[in-house]
Amino acid sequence: MRLPLALTMGEPAGIGGELTLKAWLALKDRARGPKFFALDDPARLHAEAAALKLPVPIVTISEPAEANNLFKTALPVMSVPLVAKPKLGELNPDNGKAVIASIERAVALVQSGHASAVVTSPINKAALYQAGFKHPGHTEFLAALASGMNSTAIQPVMMLAGPDLRVVPLTIHVPHKDVPHLLTQELIISTARITALALKTQFGIAKPRLVISGLNPHAGEGGSIGREEIEVMEPAIAALRSEGIDVRGPLSADTLFHAAARKTYDAALCPTHDQALIPIKTLAFDVGVNVTLGLPFIRTSPDHGTALDIAGKGIAKPDSLLAAIRLADKLARNAV
Repeated sequence: MRLPLALTMGEPAGIGGELTLKAWLALKDRARGPKFFALDDPARLHAEAAALKLPVPIVTISEPAEANNLFKTALPVMSVPLVAKPKLGELNPDNGKAVIASIERAVALVQSGHASAVVTSPINKAALYQAGFKHPGHTEFLAALASGMNSTAIQPVMMLAGPDLRVVPLTIHVPHKDVPHLLTQELIISTARITALALKTQFGIAKPRLVISGLNPHAGEGGSIGREEIEVMEPAIAALRSEGIDVRGPLSADTLFHAAARKTYDAALCPTHDQALIPIKTLAFDVGVNVTLGLPFIRTSPDHGTALDIAGKGIAKPDSLLAAIRLADKLARNAV
């Protein structure tokens, strides 16, 4: 029997609780489907289920191993108590420490071999900063936890995956004016190595094919619209090819994502955040999954935020969370 997945609490005032309940309803009757347990406050999930009229029994467990046998009849929850009763749509920093603890426990359970992967519900960083959170984001926190456990530096790589496309932004939440300085040969090479390895060991692709899009329009057009492609990207790609990695580029971003082009590669690496995220969100807005590569454990997350504006209204769609759960289960099976 496969180990269950660990699903974190996320922001208690957001849609995470509703999505957790709806994900269990969607998966509970699938004998061979993924099973998960929530690291959450059982009382808050029970209250949300009642308020939304969702028929979800809640059962508190003490060990992840209990989740598989109980999953068919109730949502298994390892208790992470909240300090204050959450009010949907309104942030309360008092609950930040519980959100952080949920993530820490999920990682520890996967690292100790009691859960197969971590699936994270969306967090609100502003609320967590007031609770002592010291990281730029979710991914950096997970990398710090992994680095502390292994005593080695971790380079986390963000991949967005959908049914027909996988993309990796080489730079993420930075101003466009800073990208040319951040886009180094070392960054391109290390990110491509991590991506190729993950495609082999987790996605089960024996010979991964990578493409790298250019930074400038028309990939610099031979240097007439910028020289980053010639001076930075081409030497990095040559180095990767010398290592046996199947990689092409730099290619013009405006012709990289149509249907025929997508069939020629397994993942596209893009210099900027929007080059990568616009096509994946166009093609897979409701079912895109955020996967963190480079960690010593599997982590997926729905590709959306806490949606405070619709919390408690019963209209949140669980599609992206379900996709994250299914992908985490698939990657865990491939990694065995």
